[in-house]
Amino acid sequence: MSRPITAAAVAAVMLVTVAACSTEQTAPQAGPTTAAASPSAKPSTEPSGRSGPSPSALTTSPSPSQEPSEKPRTTPVPTADALDRQLIAAAWKNDVAEARRLVAAGADVNAVDDTVQSAYLIAASEGYLELLDLTLAHGADLRSLDSYRGTALIRAAERGHAPVVARLLRAGITVDHVNRLGWTALHEAVLLGDGSPRYVETVRLLIAAGANRDLPAERDGVTPVQGARDQKAVSAVLTTAPPSRGEAPKALLAAADSGDTNKVAAALAAGAPLESKDANRRTALLRAALKDRVETARLLVGLGADPDAQDDRSDSAWLVTGVTGSVAMLETLLPAGPDLKLRNRFGGLSVIPASERGHVDYVRRVVKTGIDVNHVNDLGWTALLEAVILGKGTEQWQEIVRILLAAGANPSLPDRGGVTPLQHATDSGYDEIAKILRAAGAR
Repeated sequence: MSRPITAAAVAAVMLVTVAACSTEQTAPQAGPTTAAASPSAKPSTEPSGRSGPSPSALTTSPSPSQEPSEKPRTTPVPTADALDRQLIAAAWKNDVAEARRLVAAGADVNAVDDTVQSAYLIAASEGYLELLDLTLAHGADLRSLDSYRGTALIRAAERGHAPVVARLLRAGITVDHVNRLGWTALHEAVLLGDGSPRYVETVRLLIAAGANRDLPAERDGVTPVQGARDQKAVSAVLTTAPPSRGEAPKALLAAADSGDTNKVAAALAAGAPLESKDANRRTALLRAALKDRVETARLLVGLGADPDAQDDRSDSAWLVTGVTGSVAMLETLLPAGPDLKLRNRFGGLSVIPASERGHVDYVRRVVKTGIDVNHVNDLGWTALLEAVILGKGTEQWQEIVRILLAAGANPSLPDRGGVTPLQHATDSGYDEIAKILRAAGAR
C-alpha cells in the first residue's frame, strides 16, 4: 500500500520528479563500483523500477485534437513508493542534492528495493559520508540489515570506509553484530581488507569502540587476530595489549602524547574515557595536537573527541594549531566542527598567533574557514597588527599581510594607542609591508 503524501510534498517534488525522469530516458544510469567478493556490492543488473516511473506516468500532455478551451488533464500525485525508488536511484549516484529534495518530499531513507538496498545502506557501503549524514538526520535505522543480514557498519568496514565507520560508531551502532556469513565488522575489515592504511584506520576505530578481537567466526572459527597474521600493520593493531582498566586513562594520555595510535585504541578499548584529562586539564586530543600527532588525532576525532576542550591555560586542540602552524592538524580537526570564535588566554583566535609566528600556509588555509580576520585580542591587536608588530618584516610576513588583506582585514584598524599597521610598519622600517598596506588603501 502506498503511503499518503501531503500537498506540500507534491509541490516540492513535482518539478524535480519530471526533470529527473526525462533525464533517465536519455542518459544511462551510473552505478557504483562493485567488488567481486563484496556481499554489499550493488547487483550488476538493477531491478526494474529502481530508476522511478517514466515521465508518462507523471504527466499527460493534451492530444493534438484537444480543443484549446478544454481543461488540461491534471498531473497525478507521485506515490511515496515512487519517491522511495527515486531516492534509492539518487543514492547510487551520490546525488545528495536530489536525495535531500526527495527526503523533504517524503521519501523514506529506510525504504528498500527488491535487493534489500536502502539509501542509508547504500551510503554506508559506497562511502558516501554526506549522504550518510543526511539519512541519519532523517531517521535512518541503525538496526537495518541488508540481504546478508549485515549492518551498515559491516558494509562500511568491508570496504575500508574509515570516515563512515567513525560516523556510524558515533551514532551508536552495534559493534559486534554477526551477519549471515558469521562475521562481524572487524572480521570483514580483516578478512576482506587488504591491510592498506584505510583498513588499518578502520580496524583501529573498531578496536577503540570495543570490537571483540578474539571472537571466532561462526563458520570456521577464525578470529580477527588469526585472520590478520599476514597483514603486518593490522596485526599490530590487534595484538597491542590493552592496559588495565584502572591504568587506561593514564595510558591513553601518554599514548596520545607519543603518537602511538595503536596504544590509544587499546586504552580506549580498556575503558579510558575519550575526554580523559591530565593534571593540567589537557585531553588526549589536545596533547596530540601539541605534538602534531595527526594520525592519533584523526582516530580521536573520528570517535568524537572535543576539539574545543580547553586546559588550564585556555589552550584547545584547535587553538594550538595556530601556534604550531600545522595545516595537517587543522584539516584533521575541521570535521569535528571546532569553534572558530574560541579565544586563547590572550583573547585571540588561532589566526592571530599564526600571523605573528609567520605560518604562511596555515594563515592561507585558516582564512578560508570564515574565521574573523579583524578580531581584536585582549592586547588590542588584530592578526594584521601582530604580523606587523611582532613579525620580522621579511617575505613570509609580507605574504601573510597580503593574505590577510585579501581575506578582508582592515588595513587601517589601529591598536589601542591609535597607531595603525602602516605606522607600525613605517616605524619598524618594513618598507615592503608599508608599500603593501598603502596599495590596500591604508592610512
